[in-house]
Amino acid sequence: MKLEKGDALIIVDVQNDFLPGGALGVTDGNEIIPVLNEYACKFAGEFLPVFITRDWHPENHCSFKEQGGIWPPHCIANTKGAEFPEDLKLPANTHTISKAIYSDNDAYSGFGGTNLGSRLRDMGIKRVFIGGLATDYCVKATVQDAIVSWGFEAFYLKDASRAVNVKPNDEKEAEEAMKKSGAKVISLADIV
Repeated sequence: MKLEKGDALIIVDVQNDFLPGGALGVTDGNEIIPVLNEYACKFAGEFLPVFITRDWHPENHCSFKEQGGIWPPHCIANTKGAEFPEDLKLPANTHTISKAIYSDNDAYSGFGGTNLGSRLRDMGIKRVFIGGLATDYCVKATVQDAIVSWGFEAFYLKDASRAVNVKPNDEKEAEEAMKKSGAKVISLADIV
């Protein structure tokens, strides 16, 4: 597969709190960083846009256990946990999309409550390549939203994503759900 005009890379929520040792660390989540660096380099080399989403929560976010949610506090705006890891090498002109920025509104999808979809449309994007953390939550939601809500052709980057796997089959089920929505599953080796 060749990258072409109208393609964009979307990196989902690769933040310190979602890496091993973080407040909500994904097992082996750090393993995707070198792979994402290669994807970002390929897209930048073709002058194609790179987007990165991030949870950017207030301290009293509704997803936190103290507020009745299911998660420990994580990715609180302007904290070390919400930052991108130093070894994630993003092109200088990477577009950052902050989501779930209000205390009463949660968003798994990078499109949820953000201007990601309209920005991609304005750029003439037709195909989106999506990877990051975590496969069974925010990656899946972003992939499905890209297809169902925005009409983009979507590629799930299997080698650049990791799952939480609260239940052992969550990753497999998420991948099947994405494929059922119309996503194609690819890896770095599939891109020329």
